[in-house]
Amino acid sequence: MSFIESLTLMLALIYSASLLYWNGKKSGAIITIILAVSASIISLSWPLIIALTIAVISLTLLTKLRPEIAKGELRANQLRSGIQHLLALSMLLVGIQFAVNALMLKAGIAPWVMRPDVGDAFLPIAGGIELKAILTLGLWDQTHPAAAVMLTTVLLTGLLCKRAFCGWACPLGLAGEYLYKLRKRVIKSEFLPPSWLDWPLRMTKYLLLLALLYIIIGMPTQSIPGYLNSYYHKIADLKMALFFITPGLITLICFGFILGISAWRRQGFCRYICPYGALLGLISFFSPLKIRRNTQHCLIETKEMSCDKCTRACPAKISVHTQQHIRSDECQACMRCISACPKKEALQFSTRNGVKMSARGLTIVLLLIMFLIPLIAYVSGFWVSQTPTEIRMYLIQHLDAIGH
Repeated sequence: MSFIESLTLMLALIYSASLLYWNGKKSGAIITIILAVSASIISLSWPLIIALTIAVISLTLLTKLRPEIAKGELRANQLRSGIQHLLALSMLLVGIQFAVNALMLKAGIAPWVMRPDVGDAFLPIAGGIELKAILTLGLWDQTHPAAAVMLTTVLLTGLLCKRAFCGWACPLGLAGEYLYKLRKRVIKSEFLPPSWLDWPLRMTKYLLLLALLYIIIGMPTQSIPGYLNSYYHKIADLKMALFFITPGLITLICFGFILGISAWRRQGFCRYICPYGALLGLISFFSPLKIRRNTQHCLIETKEMSCDKCTRACPAKISVHTQQHIRSDECQACMRCISACPKKEALQFSTRNGVKMSARGLTIVLLLIMFLIPLIAYVSGFWVSQTPTEIRMYLIQHLDAIGH
C-alpha cells in the first residue's frame, strides 16, 4: 500500500474514531483505534505506521485548534463538503502517483514510486468479473484484487447509506458540481428538460449499466481463469489510463458531451450517464435509511404554509415537500434538504422504526465502510497486485498490441 493510500486511510479511520468518541460511542472509538494499530503492527508496513503517526498528531492538533471540526460539530453541508474535497484531493494525488509510475515503466526504469492499488477502483468490469470468480469458483484474483474490494465497498455503502457515496465521496460528482457552478456564472438560466424527456434520459445510465453487467454476467464461468491470467487483465489499468490520456476523436466527442451534460444540469453526469450511480440507485431501494418527512412537525401540515425549501435545496430536484418517504433512486443522502428545513424535527434521515442518523453519524458509517474494508483486505493479502514489475514493464512496451 502506497503512502498516499495509507495516509488517506489512517486519517479517515482516526477521524472516525474521534467522531465516535465525541458522539458518545467510546467503545467504537477504541475498537477503531485498536484495528488501525493492529493492522500497522501485523503488516509491518512503514507507510501505514508513519501514516498512523501523522494521523494521530494531526487529530491532536485539530482538537486543540479547531475542536468543532474534530468533534464533527459542523453543519451537514460543511461536513460533507470537507469530506468530499479531501477525498478528491487524495484521488488527485493517487492519479499523479499512478502516472509517474506508468511513465517510469514506459521509459524502462524500475519505478521508485509505488503503484497505488486503489486506482483499480476505476476497473468496474474487472472488479465484477473477480467477484464472479470468487462466488462461482472460489478463485481470488491476485492481479487487480483492489478492484473487487473497492466494488464491494461501494456497493455496501449503497445498501446501508443509499447513494451517500455519490453525494459525499465521489470526485466525479464534485467535479461536475464545479462545472455547473462555472456555467451558472456565465449563463444563469436553467434549461431543464420536460418530465416526459427527463425520464428517458435518466434511463441512459441504466442502459450503460446493463451493458457492463452483460459483459460480466455473459462471460462463461470456465473462461474466467483464462481471462484473469491474460496479458490484457494484467495491463487493464494501463489500458484504462491510455484511453483517457490519448483519446481518439470519438472519445473526445464523448468527453465533450459528458462535460456539457455536467455543466448544463446540476448532477447531470450522475443523473444521466454514470452506471455506478445507476447500480447504487437500484441497491439504495433496499437501504433501511431514507429521508423521511414528519407531517406532525412540517410547516405545510401544522401551519398550512406553502413551504418548499427542502425541494428547492435538493440538487436532484426531488419533490421532497410532497412526500413522506423519499424512495427516489436519485437521492444521494446529501442532507441538503434537512439543512434547509426550518423545522428540525420535520425532516430526518432515518429508518422506518425511527432510528435517526445525523450527518456526523453518516460520516462515521461511510468512512468506516470505505476504509476499514480495504485495510482488512490489505492485511489479509488481498489488496496489493502480485504482478511483477518486470512483467508490467514488458507489457507496457507492447500496450497497443494487447487485446482482449
